[in-house]
Amino acid sequence: MTFNALIVEKNDEGKTSASVQQISEDQLPESDVTVAVEYSTVNYKDGLCIGPGGGLVRNYPHIPGIDFAGTVETSSDDRYKPGDKVVLTGWRVGEAHWGGYAQKARVRADWLVPLPEGLTTRQAMAVGTAGFTAMLAVMALQDHGLKPGHGPVLVTGAAGGVGSVATAILANLGHEVAAVTGRPEAADYLKSLGATQIVPREDINETTKHPLEAETWTGCVDAVGGDMLARVLGQMKYGASVAAVGLAGGAQLNATVIPFLLRGVNLLGIDSVMQPFDNRVKAWQRIAQDLPMDKLEAMIQPATLSDLPQLGRDILKGQVKGRVVVDVNA
Repeated sequence: MTFNALIVEKNDEGKTSASVQQISEDQLPESDVTVAVEYSTVNYKDGLCIGPGGGLVRNYPHIPGIDFAGTVETSSDDRYKPGDKVVLTGWRVGEAHWGGYAQKARVRADWLVPLPEGLTTRQAMAVGTAGFTAMLAVMALQDHGLKPGHGPVLVTGAAGGVGSVATAILANLGHEVAAVTGRPEAADYLKSLGATQIVPREDINETTKHPLEAETWTGCVDAVGGDMLARVLGQMKYGASVAAVGLAGGAQLNATVIPFLLRGVNLLGIDSVMQPFDNRVKAWQRIAQDLPMDKLEAMIQPATLSDLPQLGRDILKGQVKGRVVVDVNA
């Protein structure tokens, strides 16, 4: 039996191309669980894998898609049986291991999480790796004392996948959310997610010689990194925390130790790739509990496998808003 998959190939000159092709199940890698994939998403890493040069891809031909949700077809692991609904994020799927841009995937049982009660597979991929990462960031901020009513929480890159979900979760938990975006047209969208303040990106990125500025933010989910993260550190209130989840603005941190020494700012690194099983289960349960489904639906942009080559380019240019949900069977 054959099925559809987005295949990325590299020619002898090192150029990559992506196209929807039919492959057979015996071409899938050997592993514990075969999943009938229903939905996947488009993340920044997917854009790197689809784009010229292949980015993070370890082998060719390759099926990108760093997350997916679907139904177990076969399993050699007692934890999963045919018919179980599952979700996968991380573990280098879609980079080193064939991923979710196909109607079937075969992966290790350890990489899967049971779909939490109250979420459909479509909703799970509207959340996806980006939303999962956002929830990990919110949980980390809460573990370091973040509570509603103490002042606004900043979300950078707010119109993107991580930022959109973080904004919706924080607003639903009762926080004032200040959403940073470089796109004025995204203001209404961010307000619909619960943002109480829209902060133009240039206001945060404005250069300053001062390592400390006015104490403004009681917490921050930073999905950008680079110069923006460095600037935000000097604006945090005493003892506040920044959960850093993204490197779109660069991996370098041109900052001083002064915010950490004089204001006790905490910089929390969030890695969504290799989270322990218990943390992944807890985060997905919290998503089902704390993310309002009406706001989740407002984030969704539907897509099909054939849309992916263009979407991969668009997300690298910062032109994708909200959450792209890929129906692999459409």
